[in-house]
Amino acid sequence: MSFSAFDRQCMATALQLARKGLNTTHPNPRVGCVISQDDRIVGQGWHVRAGGAHAEVHALEEAGELAAGGTAYVTLEPCSYHGRTPPCTDALIDAGVARVVCAMEDPNPRVSGAGISRLTESGIDAELGLMQAEAEQLNAGFVKRMRYGRPLVRIKLAQSTDGHIALANGTSRWISGPDAREDVQHWRAGSAAVMTGIGTVLADDPLLNVRLDGHDRQPLRVIVESHWRTPVKARLFGVGGEVMIAGLESGSGRQALQDAGAECIVLPQSGGRVDLKALLQELAKREINEVQVEAGAVLCGELLESGLIDELLIYQAPVLLGGGALSPFASPRLDKMDDRVHLDWIGSQRIGQDMRLHLKPVWLEDTGLCLPES
Repeated sequence: MSFSAFDRQCMATALQLARKGLNTTHPNPRVGCVISQDDRIVGQGWHVRAGGAHAEVHALEEAGELAAGGTAYVTLEPCSYHGRTPPCTDALIDAGVARVVCAMEDPNPRVSGAGISRLTESGIDAELGLMQAEAEQLNAGFVKRMRYGRPLVRIKLAQSTDGHIALANGTSRWISGPDAREDVQHWRAGSAAVMTGIGTVLADDPLLNVRLDGHDRQPLRVIVESHWRTPVKARLFGVGGEVMIAGLESGSGRQALQDAGAECIVLPQSGGRVDLKALLQELAKREINEVQVEAGAVLCGELLESGLIDELLIYQAPVLLGGGALSPFASPRLDKMDDRVHLDWIGSQRIGQDMRLHLKPVWLEDTGLCLPES
């Protein structure tokens, strides 16, 4: 399918609009829309928050009568069912648009092609696939949840140039600089949940909340442990927002944690520890799209060994921590180069004095098996 330079310009604008909802649309996808008429943009909109009007409605309102006979560029296939709001396909049809260009098909089974069919049945020229990769990356967590029943898992690490996350004695404050730590706050704000392990809670007593001016939604804080050892006086209980502790049936102390305000869920065990796949499936049921993991080597290693990591966000500082320092993943030693986990680049950027590396493991579909090097 051939798209013009103006088509690409309009979709790029729609993607920019969609990004305005990075921190606010949960659990809905981030969507932008542009309306054009005679090669000029006449309406723009984006989905601001769940329960509010969708991007198409905002753009159509701005375009007014100029929408008739025009083209709508939408970063995601328009919805075709009554949810919290009426179907966007109906709004586009009623406005009289002649053409709709979608970046990607909606992975939600309730839509998934039905929106395109509804438009074409109404005589609208509907096209799909313009800047699809960019649109899928923008909503990678939503896509993951809809396709596989699990949220996207992103591990955040601060490490030295020689690949360590702490000194041999466990000291890790601060490897990265203030600019990098500020940047982490924005990634937390765009995540539906922040996850850590009991080891990090006991060692660092982290808050795991978002500390940005004007940000009013806190991610769910998830602590993975087996035996309900989280201190009831842990700092994360004192800053508002929901706390979930995932443990096993055995062990005491659960009631005290519930009294402190935590939701304690009992999960199956795998190798004597919480079954991480079961935990992620539970989070998906709660419409969690993206989980940011800020943990130590044990939990990160378990996620790696289970093939459950979707992205790595590494802040690499220009420092060396030397021999005996701690590695980011507690995983078995590799004796064969063929067993390496291969990574693909998503992007990189200098943040203050540090480099932010955004990568993804090259898993074989959703099996947890690593692809061999090509």
